[in-house]
Amino acid sequence: MFKKILIANRGEIACRVIKTARRMGIATVAVYSDADARAPFVKMADEAVHIGPPPAAQSYLLADKIIAACKATGAEAVHPGYGFLSERTTFAEALAAEGIAFIGPPVGAIAAMGDKIESKKLAKAAGVNVVPGFVGEIADTEHAVRIAGEIGYPVMMKASAGGGGKGMRLAFSEKDVREGFEATKREGLASFGDDRVFIEKFIEDPRHIEIQILGDKHGNILYLNERECSIQRRHQKVVEEAPSPFVTPEMRKAMGEQCVALARAVDYHSAGTVELIVSGKDPTGKSFYFLEMNTRLQVEHPVTEAITGIDLVEQMIRVAYGEKLPFTQDDIGIDGWAIENRVYAEDPYRGFLPSTGRLVRYEPPVPGWTDDGSANGRRGIDGVRVDDGVYEGGEVSMFYDPMIAKLVTWGATRDEAADRQVAALDAFRIEGLGHNVDFLSAIMQHPRFRSGELTTGFIAEEYPDGFAGAPTDEALATDLAALAAIAELTLRTRAALVDGQLGDEQFPDATQIVRLGKRDHEVTVTPYDGGNLVSVDDGDEIDVVGDWAPGDWLMIADLDDRRRVVQVARDGRGWTLTTRGAKHRATVLAPHVAALTQHMIEKLPPDLSKYLLAPMPGLLSRLEVKAGDSVEAGQPLAVVEAMKMENILRAEKAATVKATPVAAGESLSVDQVIVEFE
Repeated sequence: MFKKILIANRGEIACRVIKTARRMGIATVAVYSDADARAPFVKMADEAVHIGPPPAAQSYLLADKIIAACKATGAEAVHPGYGFLSERTTFAEALAAEGIAFIGPPVGAIAAMGDKIESKKLAKAAGVNVVPGFVGEIADTEHAVRIAGEIGYPVMMKASAGGGGKGMRLAFSEKDVREGFEATKREGLASFGDDRVFIEKFIEDPRHIEIQILGDKHGNILYLNERECSIQRRHQKVVEEAPSPFVTPEMRKAMGEQCVALARAVDYHSAGTVELIVSGKDPTGKSFYFLEMNTRLQVEHPVTEAITGIDLVEQMIRVAYGEKLPFTQDDIGIDGWAIENRVYAEDPYRGFLPSTGRLVRYEPPVPGWTDDGSANGRRGIDGVRVDDGVYEGGEVSMFYDPMIAKLVTWGATRDEAADRQVAALDAFRIEGLGHNVDFLSAIMQHPRFRSGELTTGFIAEEYPDGFAGAPTDEALATDLAALAAIAELTLRTRAALVDGQLGDEQFPDATQIVRLGKRDHEVTVTPYDGGNLVSVDDGDEIDVVGDWAPGDWLMIADLDDRRRVVQVARDGRGWTLTTRGAKHRATVLAPHVAALTQHMIEKLPPDLSKYLLAPMPGLLSRLEVKAGDSVEAGQPLAVVEAMKMENILRAEKAATVKATPVAAGESLSVDQVIVEFE
């Protein structure tokens, strides 16, 4: 076995590879940019080599620096993770020329599958179902318009070398093609160095299913079941699960065998994934089509590991060393259900705008069991795995992917895995930047998600007006009123007992008014040793048992037969309670004070409707208007580039441009004025 390997990547995947290598007794080498000098993966590795400034093009994408680090440290092999150099044939060839093993597939397979146009031709020749489309060279926008018309709308435009949701545009009309074709080319060139685009039919009610492939150098190739990745935003996966609630055993076998045939056609070994699009309108499950093959480890690989018990990173290392797979297709089973949520630095309350900055607080949920098999206290959650590469006080940089962590839960059933997601998300503490934890929790609770009726349009269809928090039912509102009253009573009681800080005459009353949103609840709290009896709005008494103290950010309480995990934060004279996908503002008042404040005038926020504000930090790559221009609703005004994605900002209504305080090429901060209207 290899004695030392280098990980040519960063963040959570670098940490993930290091953990497996350490368990296998293999020494590890990390490479890092200036931005990652204090990152967890650098500290975890046995050795670390600095390779350049933050931009990936000046560090992680420089093959010569990676090879130099291998030579300097004596690393015998390189694991590329995903992204960066993982699917660059030139990198694999350069390693081979230096006698360094590549922990991945053969160069020929990378080349064949890395080109989406050529890979579709190979798939068709191998007997794999392919989506109708045009797989030749597209000369210009006019040519693209003709092709789209011949295929029939809707169509998808994709960068040939694309991946990760970048370089993709959905077009429902000729107008969409004219507006999006050049942008797709630019994104492909900026992200992958290749501006070729192909066009294919968009499958309606599509489900995104992928098959995990694993092969060795001795001709053994297996499929390790499927993953459902249909819940996406802007073609980027948000939620993944294994197995799929849609796939039948017969469908799984048919998909798996076609995908293995494709892998054999390119002499594949190592881990890889064949991505398929499946028509949800076909009750037979036979309408599945080849999308692409990713010749690397996938971000969502942990859900496959959770239901098969196979460490994919370990198998990749063993295959690269020349070992045979230790199992056969008949040995691959399905144990339970696993769900992965991608926790991103983005603000779902503001249209999912990218959010960069410092992680002022970062505490992921803890697994229910420790490494030695003992219970992990009240805060532990069974079936939880967190893959991350960030740390409290660190930066989520504009230079790299905005993913903070991957939250994986396993359960005996799909509902159990989803319930554990909700509990774990409630215990995820992230402060200092926007994040999508509330949104993920809302998805996990959504009736349509629970039914398994998924398509890639799930988010757009279920949240057409954006996200404003998960809905609150009556039972949750009652519980939150009870917990807010307990928090207030605990805080005031403590203050009253500290050196007589408050006089005895100010000792808190047991009956309070809790203003939750716009509704008042009368709450009576009767403490006893170890808990509280609480009555809300003269309802039945609730027995509340918890271990919260002032200053603790997490309140875990058992209310009769149900558990609530709530993040508690003092907010001025009130509280912000965060749980089950929403933030709730609560103010606790004495009854006579509540009566006096019922009719107070609410202060309205300033009117910003006459400004186009930068919704995120980024580069103003294009400004489409100038002072004096008249614009119509929906008209493009500016294009802001952030996280390697182009974001088109449009007019919300008809107006006349008064001024444009910034120019194309300038860097923007959040809420900076781009256009002012008359």
